[in-house]
Amino acid sequence: MTELLKKWQKNGLEFKHREHRIFYRMNGKGEVLLLVHGFPTASWDWHKIYDDLCKQFTVIAPDMIGFGFSAKPRNHDYSILDQADLLESLMEELELNSVHLLCHDYGDTVGQELLARYMERRERGRETVDIRSICFLNGGLFPESHNPRLIQKLLISPIGFLLNPFLTKAKLRSNFKAIFGKDTQATDTEINEFYDLISYNNGKAIMNKLIRYMAERRRYRERWVRPLIDSPVPVRLINGSQDPISGRHLAERYEELVPRPDVIHLAEAGHYPQTERPDLVLQHYLKFADGLS
Repeated sequence: MTELLKKWQKNGLEFKHREHRIFYRMNGKGEVLLLVHGFPTASWDWHKIYDDLCKQFTVIAPDMIGFGFSAKPRNHDYSILDQADLLESLMEELELNSVHLLCHDYGDTVGQELLARYMERRERGRETVDIRSICFLNGGLFPESHNPRLIQKLLISPIGFLLNPFLTKAKLRSNFKAIFGKDTQATDTEINEFYDLISYNNGKAIMNKLIRYMAERRRYRERWVRPLIDSPVPVRLINGSQDPISGRHLAERYEELVPRPDVIHLAEAGHYPQTERPDLVLQHYLKFADGLS
């Protein structure tokens, strides 16, 4: 594990979700910004923009259950709904009244569920944490525009559990090479860090369970697409165009379905724009945030 990754872990905090230990980082001052990471990595995904975001926000970056430095129970019922419960528990633990959301990949879907709950509670006149805004990076916002990798399709199949031991660093490097931009490839150090986070606490053993979210996206499509179309809060999509999973084709679908879409196309980035072009993600996110006041 690199020294920077060790420092990230050392400076973290913990709370309990369903009796399981959950890791998170919390720093900065100002309005609260909740960072929601993707699959199969963790809150470390945000480290290149974390310190700069902390200059303007109180930034909270958890590792959801099954990811990174959080607990990875073998028999847990991993689901998007449970991850949303986890984040709501964290917000309750910290006594938050309002948040901004910045989400990526798997975290996009968790963010859609949080926004759906927020809209339902408002419609029913129920008290809720106020979601001030939400910004999505590359992710499967629409299941019909999501092009999973072969390894993802195999993991979610009935034989998925047999593949867990074969999720090697070399396999991760090969898959990430395909989904990063041509000129923004992950370095060897970054691959090592990603792999350390996945492997931590025997995390590879649950990969086939974590990936069930792809089926959930199809099952709950209408519930999770409605908040994008009818959102009562400002929404921006920052999209790495070269991503074969959820790149330009996903952004174009977003522009078709969402009224008055606010979309930023990053032509040179792939699936992890906050890692590949952190400068541009930070620039476009802060411009979005500045426009909210």
